[in-house]
Amino acid sequence: MASFLREADARVEEFLNQRKNVASGFVPSDFVAVYHALGAIMTGQFAGGNVFCEWGSGFGVVASLAAMLDFDARGIEIDRDLCDAAQQLAEDFDLLVGFIHGSFIPPGGEELADKAFANHVGESFRLVAEVDDAYEEMGLDMEDFNVVFAYPWPDERPLIECLFDTYAAEGALLLTYHEFDSLVLKRKMIQS
Repeated sequence: MASFLREADARVEEFLNQRKNVASGFVPSDFVAVYHALGAIMTGQFAGGNVFCEWGSGFGVVASLAAMLDFDARGIEIDRDLCDAAQQLAEDFDLLVGFIHGSFIPPGGEELADKAFANHVGESFRLVAEVDDAYEEMGLDMEDFNVVFAYPWPDERPLIECLFDTYAAEGALLLTYHEFDSLVLKRKMIQS
């Protein structure tokens, strides 16, 4: 894991240096903290399964770490360059992770995304409110994931939670990274 994270950090730094004059929404999370949280989820068997998706996967570091922990991992990323870089990083370390270029907003979530976008125009809201066939391309539905990870901008948190609450399977886990190095783990409650 240590050599993987060193290489990932170097590639992230190179990517950011190459895009200094281009607005980028990519900000890395604390990968070590996320790795430990995912490890606790896996060893504690809190998820009810091992199917994992990283929403807005960027360089795919979290999805790759999930694969190292024996999750059946995937990532969805809207930026094609980041998606390609994530796939290359995973392949270079022989990690079985599938990265899909597209929006992680599930089919049917357009209205929720459009409403959230309209409420936050001009603020730190970077989600693309378009829906494509990312889930279809994966051959999975949102309900198939046991664990979802996201690192939302502050104004995007309510939408991330709403999408999860609306489309995730009962009992699924949402792990989110927040500024100031905090992680929040949420379970979609089983309706009685």
